Amino acid sequence: MIYTKEVENMCPVAKGAKHDCAPIPQEGKWTNVHEIKDVSGFTHGIGWCAPQQGACKLSLNIKNGIIEEALVETIGCSGMTHSAAMAAEILQGKTILEALNTDLVCDAINTAMRELFLQIVYGRSQSAFSDDGLAVGAGLEDLGKGLRSQVGTMYATKCKGVRYLEMAEGYVTGIALDENDEVIGYQFVSLGKMMDFIKKGDDPATALEKAKGQYGRVADAAKIIDPRQE
Repeated sequence: MIYTKEVENMCPVAKGAKHDCAPIPQEGKWTNVHEIKDVSGFTHGIGWCAPQQGACKLSLNIKNGIIEEALVETIGCSGMTHSAAMAAEILQGKTILEALNTDLVCDAINTAMRELFLQIVYGRSQSAFSDDGLAVGAGLEDLGKGLRSQVGTMYATKCKGVRYLEMAEGYVTGIALDENDEVIGYQFVSLGKMMDFIKKGDDPATALEKAKGQYGRVADAAKIIDPRQE
C-alpha cells in the first residue's frame, strides 16, 4: 500500500463505529452479505441491445454465489438466438461476479445480467421470502408444457386492423370476428404439445388436431380469418 506524505504525517484516530452492512432478504432469511458466497436467490431480469432492436429475459437460480441454473430467452435479431446458446453454456457454474464481468456475447444478455446482479445483491430476488429458495429446475416452470417461451406477437395497421400471430397458448391459426368484424376470439395450435405428440408416435396430422385449441367466443363468429393470409 502506498500512502502520500500528507497521510503518513497524520496522527491515527481510532474507528468507533461498528456498523455492519444492512441485512437483505434471501430465501426466507435475513442475511448480512459480506462476500459473493453469501448470495443466493432466483430472479428474472430484462436486457436490451444498444440499437434496441432486441431484448433478453434472463432467469438465474443462484446458490451460495454460484449460478446453478440459467434460462436465456431472446427476441429480436437472429444473431441474438445464437448468442443465447453461447451465454447458456457460459453462465452456469460461474459466480455472479464472474458472470457480471464476462462477455455474454450479446449486449441484451449483458444488460440483463447487470439488471439481475443489482436485484440479487440488493435483496430484490423473486425468491427473497421463499424458505430455502427455489429448487434447481424451477426456471423450466416459466416455459410450461412443451418447454416453449411464452411469446406474444401482434401486428396491426390503421387501414386493416389487428392480427394476432402468437399468444401464450401458441401459434394463432385463426381470428374469430363478429358481424361487425370485431375480434371475439382466436384459434391456436400449441406447437410444444404437437411436437410431444409426434415424438410419442402420432402422425403429424393427428398431432396437429390434438394440439389445437381456442379462446373466446369462437363458436359465435360470423367468420374466421387466417391472420397470416387474410
